[in-house]
This record gives sequence, structure tokens and C-alpha cells, in this order.
Amino acid sequence: MKVEDVERIHAASLRILDEVGVRLEHDGIVERLLAVGARPGAGPHDLRLPPAMVRELVALAPRRVELGARDGTTTVLAPESEAVFWTTPVLYLWTGTERRPVTSGDLLAIARLSDRLDAVQGVMGVAMADVPPLHRDFVGLRTIAEGTRKHARVLCFSPRGMDALVRMKPVFPGPWFSIGFTAHGPLRWTNLALEVFARSAGHGIPVTVNGEPMAGASAPVTLAGAFAVGNAEILAGIVVNQLLEPGRPVVYNLGLGHVLDMRRATAVTGGPENALFARASAALGRFYGLPSSSWVSTESVFEDEQAALETMFGLVTHVQEGVSLVWGLGQLESEMTLSLAQLVIDDEMVAYVRRHRRGFAVDDASLALDVVREVGIAGSYLETDHTFEHHRRELFSPRLLNRRVRNACPGPLHHVAAARARELLAGSAEPALAEAEQAALLAVERSFAAG
Repeated sequence: MKVEDVERIHAASLRILDEVGVRLEHDGIVERLLAVGARPGAGPHDLRLPPAMVRELVALAPRRVELGARDGTTTVLAPESEAVFWTTPVLYLWTGTERRPVTSGDLLAIARLSDRLDAVQGVMGVAMADVPPLHRDFVGLRTIAEGTRKHARVLCFSPRGMDALVRMKPVFPGPWFSIGFTAHGPLRWTNLALEVFARSAGHGIPVTVNGEPMAGASAPVTLAGAFAVGNAEILAGIVVNQLLEPGRPVVYNLGLGHVLDMRRATAVTGGPENALFARASAALGRFYGLPSSSWVSTESVFEDEQAALETMFGLVTHVQEGVSLVWGLGQLESEMTLSLAQLVIDDEMVAYVRRHRRGFAVDDASLALDVVREVGIAGSYLETDHTFEHHRRELFSPRLLNRRVRNACPGPLHHVAAARARELLAGSAEPALAEAEQAALLAVERSFAAG
């Protein structure tokens, strides 16, 4: 995006917050904001936020966000960092023959499979049908921890569940899990979201602040207008978080925005406009000095050509635009459903895109003039040490994509991916949790489940 376009969107968002305001359904947060310069709006929870106050509080958010993992590694998100990829929160699982509600056992399988996929760097919670809704956040975190040592992104379902997550945090050092919440637009943050922000404050838990404008429904149909409204929602969310915990690590997420399909009255998540939301999210994140987030999605209900088209286009554009954190791996049906086969396919897609993103070197070793002289005219490079030393890094080697002749082709890609998922899940692996660690998480879980 042009710098002047980003600046105009920013200026429009500041005017929205100052002239229209935002609804914050939380008495305590409203009182605190009034005390630092916000002005009352039309309703009891409506506030108008002066531009100077917005700038001052947003500036407190750090430029770098560290996401820990229990294997001891740390991923650093920054405005210019390379993209990190996560799975997706869903309601259903597609098995290849049926769609059914996702369960805690499915989440464990998703976590275990993700632990074996190189591209997946974080696992998101799901709406487990076999777990009471008010327990899904802390049960989800424990379930993810049982399946993987990678970063966990929790779905928050209740303020009390957030209290349980805070109790679970000291079981492992560092920011081994993160949270996030979305504005309920237009220009509204619910009491649930704000209470989650409040109860998680003071513990250094990274938070993704999401705007979810739907162009044509909860925001102007023009993309620039939708960006301005969504950005205003996100800025208000960041203001709240920095008021509650100055310096709290936050990730800026405008990429969750949608457009409304005017013929079918459905939310579009895999269209070209969604990639433009990602572009805006990355550009505005850089403007504010914050890491950005977005999602890759598809409307397809199968692991088919449409899923491949929309997902690959999304991955390529997100990486090219500089989105810091991309989630949505494995999803179908506008994020309602996850397929283990699609998760394996998406892992291959990310490797493909990363190889393209890496480009190629132009130096003495890559130009290989000595090797050219050695091989000469009409010779072969196959047997040279140079080929042996460089081919693994230089050439992409797929695990799923077919490069065999027709008679040796193993079958359609989604069949190959489903078989690969079964193979990876059947393999033996060390438990992701030690007995003492599991006992500590279960103790918190049982305490809050019984209350």
C-alpha cells in the first residue's frame, strides 16, 4: 500500500473514534478511560477517544512479540518478520466421508499431527462439542499441551476460564500460550472480550487484537471504508490493553475482515478482497510498529481444486505482503471445519511458498564457474560434488505433490494427504507432557471445572 493511503486510513480511524466513538461494555474500563481523557458518548458505555490519547497508548505496545514454545524455542514477531503459520479454530471435523462436531479427541489429534508438520508453528483451540462451553478454554489448553510442544493459541470462552488460564501459565516458563479476541462490530467491544482483556492483564500474555469488519454489512462496502472502521476497532482494543497493562505484547489483526456476498448473503473469506484485507493489516501494522496477523481461508467444503486455489493464493499474498502471523492451516468451509488431510496439504503449500520466498543467491558458489569449466561442453553436472553439496537447499523436494509418471502416481492429492496424516499419527512419539506437568494442568482444570 502507498504510504499516503495508510496515513489517510489512519486519519479516518482517528476521526471515527473521536467523532463517532466506540462502545466498551465494561463499567470499570469506561471509568478508567474517562479518567485519562476519553469523553462520554451517546450511551452509557459509548466513549469518544481523543487522537492524542489513542496515539499515546498505542505507542506503549512493544514492536516485538515473543511467542514461546515448550520445546525451548522462541518465535519473535515483528513488523518486518517472516511469516509464522498456525492452525485454525473450528466447529467441525471433515473426515473425508462426513462432517461432524469437533471433539477434544480431535483437538489432541490436530495437536499431535501439527507437532510432526514443519510448517505449523502454533496450534489453535477449537469448539469441542464434548466439553462444556465454559470449560473449553482451559480444557483446550491442556489438550493442546498434551499433543504438542509448539505454541498454543487458546480460544477464550469466559472470564472465569481466563482465570484458569492465568493459573496454568506458571506451569511452563515464558509465553507458551497466547490469547486473542475480536471486536463485535461495528465499533463495539463486548463485556466478555473486555473482561478477558482485564483478567489476563498483568501477566505478559501476548494478545491478538482482531477487527472483523464485513464490507457491506458491519462496515462500508468500499474496502477503504471497511479498513477505516476495522482499524478504529483494533486501535480501541489496543488502547484498552495498554491501559490495563502498559507494554503488553499485542498483535494487530485487520486480516480477519470479510466481505458480504451480495447474491447469497454469506461472508466471503477466500476471495481476492480477503487478500487485500491482509495487505492492509500488514501495512497498518508496520505503520504502528506492530506485528500483524491475518488468516488464509477457503469457502470450499472439500480438499479440492477450489481449496487449493484459494488457499495457495492466500498463502502467497500473505507472505508477499509481509503479514507476521498467518493462521488458518487445515481449514475448509470458511473456517467452520478442519480436515487433517487439508492440514497436511497446507503444510506442503507453506514449504512451497517459503522456498519461493527465499529466492536464490548470486555469488561465487552459486555461479559455479569452476564447475562449468570442469564439466565443459556436453558434459554432465549430475556427478559433481557441487550438485551433491547444493541440491537439497537449492531444489524444493515435495513430500506429497506428484512428480511420478502417470502409471506410478499414487492417486489424488487429498487421498495421499489423508494417508500421510494417518501415518504420522500412527507413529510413536515421546509424550508432550511429563507426568508432573500434566498433573499440574489437570489440578487447575479440575478446580475450575468443579466450581
